[in-house]
Formats: sequence, structure tokens, C-alpha cells
Amino acid sequence: MAPVTSSKPLFVGRGAGAYGFSQALLQIPFGVLSDRLGRRPLIILGLLLFVGGSVVAALADSVYGLILGRFLQGAGAISAVVMALLSDLTSDESRTKAMASIGASMGLSFVVAMSLGPMLAAWAGVSGIFWVTAFLGVIGIVIFWFWVPHVSTVARPKRDALAVPQLIWFTFKHKELLRLNLGIFVLHFVLMANFVALPLVLQSHWFIARDHHGFIYLPLLLIAFALAVPQIIIAEKKRKIRSVFLFSIGLIAFAELGLMLLPSVWIGLLVLFIFFVGFNVLEATQPSLVSKIAPAGSKGTATGIYATCQVMGVFLGGVVGGWLVQHQGVDKVFLLGGIGCLIWLLIAWKMEPPQFLAGVLIPLPENYRTDLAERLADVKGVAEVLIVDSEQTAYLKVDQQLVDRKTLAAIVDAERNR
Repeated sequence: MAPVTSSKPLFVGRGAGAYGFSQALLQIPFGVLSDRLGRRPLIILGLLLFVGGSVVAALADSVYGLILGRFLQGAGAISAVVMALLSDLTSDESRTKAMASIGASMGLSFVVAMSLGPMLAAWAGVSGIFWVTAFLGVIGIVIFWFWVPHVSTVARPKRDALAVPQLIWFTFKHKELLRLNLGIFVLHFVLMANFVALPLVLQSHWFIARDHHGFIYLPLLLIAFALAVPQIIIAEKKRKIRSVFLFSIGLIAFAELGLMLLPSVWIGLLVLFIFFVGFNVLEATQPSLVSKIAPAGSKGTATGIYATCQVMGVFLGGVVGGWLVQHQGVDKVFLLGGIGCLIWLLIAWKMEPPQFLAGVLIPLPENYRTDLAERLADVKGVAEVLIVDSEQTAYLKVDQQLVDRKTLAAIVDAERNR
């Protein structure tokens, strides 16, 4: 296939990737700074950067202004800080549900953005999209300022909510976490590269007008999400997460290689639907795997590294996808995605079936006995125990179906009352 002669795909890819680049640079630093400067100032700063970047992109009269605006948008890298604030405001028991609700809202926003974005661009132009995001950013600031409770002091430690600099290298080289970090990088590399190439395929090969692309994405995404939910439930409830995980990587690889052939419109839409199913399952199960695999006390660090690999995939997927579309053709984008997913599948195939463990944080009394960790570890269902003296907290990884929480509470109460 002849390369695209216009320089537009390359610049589109750079514009899309600029957001991921600044996110990758600042995700962990924002989280660490929020421990020193407070959650609220960092969240407000991040939202202001996002709004400012949106305005710069909306007013841009060149592609370089657009890239700068996207870079500034991504500089508001507050995901980790928001999760830390959520940890400040919720109990240990309700935190998992609260984080799941945030994850669901992010998934919904993806569906809405993919569906309404092309329609909005057709009606108001690209600048209209950025004016809308600026407005939404301002709404976010207002909601946060008036409705999100203040936290004057943080009583609980944040090792399971934020990255700890001293643990970054230890966590990064963890073999099973490395597989997941590679996986989320490949997944978002492929996603971003695809969405540099797909608009051209829909318009030039399947003859679907650009302002109708949203009508294509919306039903495919919604039905794919509905089909992904049972797989996610089976993965968690039936403890089949490894099988579902590997099957979904295979779906993505199949879809990429199928799209490479640039099939007829109906077959192509079916293949694209398969891609969305696999993507939805992987997007939901990988964070769960990170949480299960991360050693006790290092969940925040593992999540921070994982998020950084995710946005690096966004950055490089946009840049490389744009270059391939311009110089090699859209089919090479899908070929690279298919090869990348097959390599990912081979690496993931050797993953150990994860233990279904949950993190538990237990505040400890002063002057607890030195054998406390051993006594906690002897409780049925406890897999790991880490006591951090400076935080007076015990970090446990437990099997929630087996753990005897009453015994854990009795051990800590005995220490507190002796």
C-alpha cells in the first residue's frame, strides 16, 4: 500500500502522544509531592494545567500549538493524587468499591469520548473539542472545590495509594509485575496507534464519512463492553483470571492482524468489535492483577509504575502510529500491533496464576512486641505481612475467602491492651 503523502497523520500522532509523554513524566512526581504539599493544591494545579492546555489547543493556529496544548493537558497528571485522596476519605473496607466506581466512570468516559468526539469535531471543528474539555475542566474544579471534603491531616499511610521512591526499583524489577507493565504499554501503544489509523480506514477504505464515525464506535463499544463484563466476572469470581487474560490478548492479536488485511466493511467492523471486547477485558483485569501481585506495602508504587508504562504506551503509540501511517501505510500500523500482541502473548503465557489476595492495612499501637509480624503471619489466610515502624502500620496480603479477621483483630487488640 502506498504511504500517505500528507504530513497530517504524523502530526496527529505527535499531538495525541504529547499528552501521554507529559503524563509519564509527572505521574509519580505529582503523587510524591502531594504527600508534602497536600492533595487539594496538587489536584487544583493539575486541573488548571488541563484547562490551560485545552485553551492553548483550542486557540492553536498550527499543529505545534496543538501539540503544546496536548502536552500541557497531560501535565495535569493527577490520577495518583486522586487515588490517594480517595484513600484519605474512605475506610479500608469501602476503598475497593470506591476505586472500582472510578474505574467504571473512566471506562464510560472512554465510550462517550470515542463516540461523541467525531460528531463534535464535525459540528464545531477540532477547536470545539478543546473548548468543551476546557469547560469540563472548569466544572471539575468547581465540583472539587465545593463538594469534595477537606482532609486536614492524613492519619493513614499511603504506601498502598502512592509510589514510594525507595521502592521503585525493587518493584520495577519484580518479574510478574514486569509482564503486566509490558502488557499495559503494548495495549495502549496499540490503542493509540489504531486511532491514528482507523479514521483513515473508515473514510478511505470503508467509505464512512468522518462525521459518522461516532455512530460506528458507539454501538460497537457498548456491545463489546456488555460482552466483556461476563468475562471479567468469570475471571474474578471463578478465579480464571489467567485464562481470560491470555484469551483476551489473543483476541487483540487476531483483531490487529485481521485489520491489517483491510477487509470489507462488515468483516472489518466485526474485527474491530473483537478488538473492543479484548481491550475492555484487559483494561479491567490488568489493574486487578497488579493489585493481587504487588508485594505487601508496595501497591501504590506498583500502580504508579504501571500507570507510567500505560501513558508511555499512549505517547509512543501516537508518535510511531503517525509515522507509520505517513511513511508506510495504515496496514503497517496493524501489522506492528499484531506482532506486538503476539510477543506479549508469548511473554504472558509464562505468568504464574495469581493468588487472589487483597491488601489490608492495620494501624498498630505503640511499643508492640517484635514477634507481632510472625503472629499475624500465622493466621489462616494471611500470605504476607510487612510492618513499617515509622508508620506504625502492618500491611497484609490476605485471601479474603480464608482469612480469619476476628483473629487478626484479637491479636492487635491484645497488643493495644497489654
